[in-house]
Amino acid sequence: MQTRILGKTGRTVSVIGLGTWQLGADWGELTEGDADAILSAAVDSGITFFDTADVYGDGRSETFIGGYLQHQSRLGLTVATKIGRRAAQLPENYVLENFRVWVDRSRRNLASQTLDLVQLHCPPTAVIESGEVYDALDTLVDEGAIANYGVSVETCDQALVAMERPGVATVQIILNAFRLKPLDQVLPAARDAGVGIIARVPLASGLLSGRYTRETHFAATDHRSFNRDGSSFDVGETFSGVDYETGLRAAQQFSELVAAEDPALTPAQAALAWVAQLDGVSSVIPGARSVAQAEANAVAGSLPLLSPAFTQGVHEIYDTLLRADIHERW
Repeated sequence: MQTRILGKTGRTVSVIGLGTWQLGADWGELTEGDADAILSAAVDSGITFFDTADVYGDGRSETFIGGYLQHQSRLGLTVATKIGRRAAQLPENYVLENFRVWVDRSRRNLASQTLDLVQLHCPPTAVIESGEVYDALDTLVDEGAIANYGVSVETCDQALVAMERPGVATVQIILNAFRLKPLDQVLPAARDAGVGIIARVPLASGLLSGRYTRETHFAATDHRSFNRDGSSFDVGETFSGVDYETGLRAAQQFSELVAAEDPALTPAQAALAWVAQLDGVSSVIPGARSVAQAEANAVAGSLPLLSPAFTQGVHEIYDTLLRADIHERW
């Protein structure tokens, strides 16, 4: 497994991490035993970076990770969590008093005195622009409640604003073969600022696995069912904002591109490797709902460089099928 420095945290993390939204909610139900097996498989495969949030299953994901870490050596593992969605998404709620309450809850869930990395969880733009918000986060660092902080964002413009703040160690953003806008300005700016980029939704909610069809069924509790219209949260988080029918066509072309590159690779592995190999990306955080998925995802962190022809093919799919609908939105 290749490793990178996670921005201004100075911590070394695996280029393939583990997103743990699915351990809490919105992807169907997983048991505590399932979660423990997935976490164990990820670590055994070389993954050293977990990403979670206080609202994933109302703390369920954090608690599973905390329970796992209590029985493991924490040496070399980095856990990032997120705060800010336990209250209405109003700028007046992003204050030190609330931050302390949310962070203390996460510290209990994760059984950790000092949280490795806390990220604001896709807050409104006004929050990202507020100097008082970063002053409050600096206070939590000074108090030892958190070691580092970053921002998870929906748009490239938000990412660029956040990176102007000297205390921001990382920016988390959707980045995959179906969401290329961050390549234009975000990755260069992050390299210049020394900010780590955490690439989330790297498989476009599974579209890039090449396994979905028009007949694929998603459970009622799965956001790929209930949030296709963006009625629950930003639609860009579901299939990267790509219309499902269009996404299926793009996924078919992507699978053909992978087969031409290396028939031994799965589309998911190629998609993860392509993002991980981008200059400026610190870690890619696919989810995994099984041990097999966690192990297969980790393989992407040790693959040789994909060819320039592969990258050209990724851009051609994007430009032909996706750019017009999504490029300016996020």
